[in-house]
Amino acid sequence: MRVGSRDLRTIWADGDAVAVIDQTRLPHALEILHWRTLDDAVAGIRNMVVRGAPLIGVAGAYGLALALRADSSDASLARAAAALLAARPTAVNLRWALERARDAVASQPASQRADIAWDEAARMADEDCATCEAIGRHGSALLRATAETRGRVDVLTHCNAGWLATVDWGTALSPVYAAHRAGIDVHVWVDETRPRNQGASLTAWELAQEGIPHTLIVDNAGGHLMQQGRVDLVLVGSDRTTATGDVCNKIGTYLKALAAHDNGVRFYAALPASTIDFRLRDGRAIPIEERGAEEVTHITGVDARGATSTVRIVTDGTVAANWAFDVTPSRLVTGLVTERGLCEASEAGIRGLFPDLVEAVA
Repeated sequence: MRVGSRDLRTIWADGDAVAVIDQTRLPHALEILHWRTLDDAVAGIRNMVVRGAPLIGVAGAYGLALALRADSSDASLARAAAALLAARPTAVNLRWALERARDAVASQPASQRADIAWDEAARMADEDCATCEAIGRHGSALLRATAETRGRVDVLTHCNAGWLATVDWGTALSPVYAAHRAGIDVHVWVDETRPRNQGASLTAWELAQEGIPHTLIVDNAGGHLMQQGRVDLVLVGSDRTTATGDVCNKIGTYLKALAAHDNGVRFYAALPASTIDFRLRDGRAIPIEERGAEEVTHITGVDARGATSTVRIVTDGTVAANWAFDVTPSRLVTGLVTERGLCEASEAGIRGLFPDLVEAVA
């Protein structure tokens, strides 16, 4: 995607290192980090230098390759996979990517494992780009249909499910990018998405780079906009979707779905097949990551001198809880947008698009 005059991915091989955009520095600074060890990858995933379910998966695969460069034994493979998986437990893409990379090297000679894992991670990255582009192609039809009726389309999104959450293009924002490049008049309401402000820091930055009209709003404004008829559809991503269509996404997504349901606004989740947990039927069983209280009690921004600083916004000693995700039940989801097309958020709908993957885990 575009960053000024450059086209960038979020992650790529740079010699013998893995290059990543440090998303904790956006939108105030664009910095590239280089990972050379397993510890670099684990810390980068845990601390959200990279984030977003599809990107975490690819990052995990590269982390496994880095680990195998240092030690290609079976024990090292197992330790590395466990450490990477524990870094972010909710996003199923991480488990999927680690299992795929592990299977690719498990029966191979130890001397070849690192190179095989490296190539497999690069292959996953390329596949993710193609997958997200396909999601955009299918999803843009929803926006086009609305624009043909109204002249423009207003989309509300939550958190960041753009190209920064994937290798390129994104999931929920991919249809927006495709529609904009096709000349469709699209405007995005951008939830700030507390506590880490991924909407304000990442989504708004992405949309500005692409020249797409957007308006930043506080998280609690979405319901008001829907009541006023100013939202045509809600489009979000997913960190894990069950085989029955329950959608786990950034905390606050469930409330948007409730407001959309109450106001007759369509609510879609955009996601690749790798985000579907075909082994899981009930969203209540998804492990919900709990992160540090400082993400709630502190906030980072740029001061009047242009310096980035972090400040406390509560009385010292205030206790804060920080659940990173919530689950939207399938009954509140209008449909799923995937690389194979659109389907109902139901077991039958998912099976209809992915019969091969459903059977593979049966």
